[in-house]
Amino acid sequence: MNISASVTSKQLMELLLNIAIIRPVFIWGPPGIGKSSLVQQFADMVGLPCVSLLGSQLAPEDLIGVPQIVDGKSRFCPPDMIAKSEPYCLFLDELNACSHEVQKAFYSLILEKRIGDYRLPAGSVVIGAGNRAQDSAIVKPLSSALINRMFHVQLKVSHREWLEWAYANDIHPFVVNYIETRPDHLWVQPPKHEEPFSTPRAWHMLSDALKEYGEQLSPGILDILAAGCLSPHHAGQFKAFYKQTQSKYRLHAILEGETGWPREPQDRDVLYFLAQSFRAHLLKELPPAKEGLSGRNQQLIHRAKGLIKDLSAISLEIAQLAVSESESGESLPDWFLVEIVRDLPRLVQRRKEG
Repeated sequence: MNISASVTSKQLMELLLNIAIIRPVFIWGPPGIGKSSLVQQFADMVGLPCVSLLGSQLAPEDLIGVPQIVDGKSRFCPPDMIAKSEPYCLFLDELNACSHEVQKAFYSLILEKRIGDYRLPAGSVVIGAGNRAQDSAIVKPLSSALINRMFHVQLKVSHREWLEWAYANDIHPFVVNYIETRPDHLWVQPPKHEEPFSTPRAWHMLSDALKEYGEQLSPGILDILAAGCLSPHHAGQFKAFYKQTQSKYRLHAILEGETGWPREPQDRDVLYFLAQSFRAHLLKELPPAKEGLSGRNQQLIHRAKGLIKDLSAISLEIAQLAVSESESGESLPDWFLVEIVRDLPRLVQRRKEG
């Protein structure tokens, strides 16, 4: 499904409140970003019970029901979970994972809110959701007839909105603090091969596991928990973050000049994590154009150039990482890189060679 615009969770909620009450809505998005929980939240907001059907587990008879003889005529009786007497929110999860026969069974339900002789009670809402073909999920092409019966929207991840939710829902402090430091690690595109990958749902799982272990948490256990939920690279970085929280090294303290980069070989993983966090901080704070610099920015630039110089003396490779593109393809402003070229030509030369 090609949709040029994407929405955050807050924008989606506003769309559902205005559109879903009059037209069926289909929510597209990768696994683990909260589609199902947002539909449940919407249903709670409008005061409707939510009935979820999983498209990948449905057969046509699960919708149209079984025939019954009434006054000498056959009549299909829809299942009890659909044939409600009061209005409700019908959530068709993984709708694009069901067979084409099941998709056809949904035609009248989605367009007319009807199955055979049964009609959904007035005020009922129908919402569908599914993963995209590029998500390495079980999906089947939706028929054009079904596509044209719904309003389509693509959900994207917003780390700011997720952090608001995390604070309100008692997510483990290690997870919250890590995502505040590395918001680009909240979600990654699902890999083409079988391995855990980072999503808001995966971080939530990790939070639950960390809270269950409580004070019994050790570096070895944390390594196992992170590796079981997150992308391998993120799991390694989270382990380094945990190690860093137990040590004297903090990015804020380094930026403020209260301490320097860790130099010991056994702290190389912590140095690697701090360098990436440093780059993420610069990406967040430095404006695209030099004309937009504030006094606070000027102080940060002066300190940043000194820190990159110190970092290159410890490890030219990690210093090169600090000025390279991020995993999401973001680059430090060109004007800042020009100053780095002027002050640290050896670092930039190494960067070009890499």
